[in-house]
This record gives sequence, structure tokens and C-alpha cells, in this order.
Amino acid sequence: MGWKNPWYNPLLAHHRPQGFANFEPGQHGPGDARRWHRERREQKLPAPPQGGYAQFIENWWQPADLSHQGDGVWWLGHAALMLRLNGITLLTDPVFSRRASPFSFYGPERKTPVALDLSCPEALPDAVVISHNHYDHLDSRTLRRLRHRCAEMQIFVPLGLKRWFVQRGMKNVFELDWWQSVRWRGLTLTCVPARHWSMRTPWDRNRSLWCGWVIESDNQRFWFSGDTAWMPELLEIPRRVGPLDAAALPIGAYAPRWFMSTHHIDPQNAVRLWQGIGRPLAVPIHWGVFELADESLDAPVFELNAALRNAGEEGTRFSPIKIGEFIRLDKK
Repeated sequence: MGWKNPWYNPLLAHHRPQGFANFEPGQHGPGDARRWHRERREQKLPAPPQGGYAQFIENWWQPADLSHQGDGVWWLGHAALMLRLNGITLLTDPVFSRRASPFSFYGPERKTPVALDLSCPEALPDAVVISHNHYDHLDSRTLRRLRHRCAEMQIFVPLGLKRWFVQRGMKNVFELDWWQSVRWRGLTLTCVPARHWSMRTPWDRNRSLWCGWVIESDNQRFWFSGDTAWMPELLEIPRRVGPLDAAALPIGAYAPRWFMSTHHIDPQNAVRLWQGIGRPLAVPIHWGVFELADESLDAPVFELNAALRNAGEEGTRFSPIKIGEFIRLDKK
């Protein structure tokens, strides 16, 4: 007898008896993944960044300086952020291992150093926020290190992921469905939709949910979008939770678009999304660490800047920052 979704609610459009689904179905055929991998090998993609990897690190990386005070956010590379609101520190999708993979010898390899020194007490979070279970967003090695250093940290996950954490000795877990909220230490965290998918083994595809998170204090409303492709429902988020003061929006892992557009948002659609949610202060994420798709490590930067120019949005509050850089979040 096959696996049945224990959270299944027939009244919710993203629920299925066998798991979860997007509002918009994917459009890939059974041979598309093989075609992409074949073309990737034949074209020897991705190409190195301009000037090579050492130059990329010099241009786009710095160690996180934790001496900054007040509300703010450090981008730590890919989808990892350290967000501080009201003196509370939250880490999003921390992946500080050498590979985004279940294997130490195979899989996407880190191309830039880890920006956060976990041996520093100031680096230890009060909470960890997870968007979904892919290996570039959920890393057991990093979470083991965090558990050993701060065993009481709170963890927020989408539906279906709590069991994974409990099995690894992490008991303080809130598990939410889309549009559910929880109040914790003066913050409100709301699980919001994303267009993506989940899988950690060949046997568990879409058995756990994927999401973004809106994290709200008395002074700030911050949207961590997680991993998402474009969908009109993303524009519903500020309409339902309220105007956004800041956001972390993905811009990488989009090439080739014929294959990646149902998985990841590209810089052009990231600008479209940013405009549609009211042009908040925005941190471009999901680039600069792992070569998950066919574009070069630095291509998202060039494409984002071009997309902003083409949209008449130069000099905006949506600009690439260095890995490890801090942005202050001003009070309302």
C-alpha cells in the first residue's frame, strides 16, 4: 500500500492524497531532465565567472562582521541569511558544508568560503527557519553543529518536515502549512506559498511542503521567499500579511530557462516580483555559492542589473550585495 499524506485536506488546492503540489502544474516531460544534463555536459556548463573563481571571491565575498547593532540582515550566500529583529537572531536555510549533497565526495561543491564563523557566540541563532528539504537548503551537517552549540534553538519548518528534525534530536519545532502563523518571542512567523517542490530521496518526492516565511516584529515585516519560481500568487503575500518592509528574493539557478523556469525565478521575473510587492528593500539571494544550473556564478548579478535598467529601476533598493555583507533594517 502506497504512502498517504497524513496532513491531506481536500479543501486546500496544494494538498494531494500522496503529498503536496503547486498551484500551477509543471510542464516537463519524462526526458527533459536527461536532455538538460546531456546538453550541460556537451556544452561544458557552467563556465567560470569572469576573471575566475579567485577574482569572484575577491569581488563578492567578505567575512560576516557581527559587530553591527540593531535590526538588520546579513546575507551569508545562497539562501542563508542571518536576520536580527528585536534582538532575536534567526538563520534561514543554513548550509555551511562543502557540498550541497548527501555525499561528501559528489554533488554541487561550494565555490565561496563560509562567511559565518559558528565558533563565535554572536553567530549562534535563537531560531532556524527552513523553506524546504533540498540539500542546498537543508543541510544535516550544519544543523548538527548548530544543535551541539545551541540545543534550545527554535526551528520553523513547512508541513511534513518536523519528523526529520525530531529524528535528529531537535525537538523545538513548529511545523506550519501555507498561511498559518505562529507567535514566538514577540515575533509573528507566517508560512507563505512558493512554487517549487521537495525531495531528499528517490522515494519521497513532494511528501513535505515547500514555502517562504514572513517574519514580523513591531517594526519590520520581512519576507524570506525561500526557493520559488514565478507565480502570480506570490503577489498575494503582501495583500494578506500586510506591506513588506524588506525581502530576500532569489535571482539564480535559472539557466536553461526552458527547464528551470518552473523551479527557480530568473532576474527578470525577480524584478517583476519586486515591483509587484511594492518595491521594498530587497536582498538578492540564491546565487554566488553553488553552481546548480547552467549560468556562471556571476551571471545573476549582470542579468539583475540589466533587468533593473531595462525596467527603469536603476539606483533602487534592489541591488546585489557581497556574501557576508550587512544591511540595516530601518524602523517604520
